[in-house]
Amino acid sequence: LIPLFLIIGSGGVGAGLYLLRLATVNPDVSWDKKNNPEPWNKLAPTDQYKFYSVNVDYSKLKKDRPD
Repeated sequence: LIPLFLIIGSGGVGAGLYLLRLATVNPDVSWDKKNNPEPWNKLAPTDQYKFYSVNVDYSKLKKDRPD
């Protein structure tokens, strides 16, 4: 039973850390609505906010929208 508890426990810790990362790094979440009400508008095209992206080089992306 010890390996089962270790695997389930590490899965729970991993899920908790991922949720913490989403709450702090994701541009869709705004904790400070007074100073920065729309944080997604301040992203540059070279900012990587996904946890994992396949075959995307963020340093070569160009801006595709107006300011």
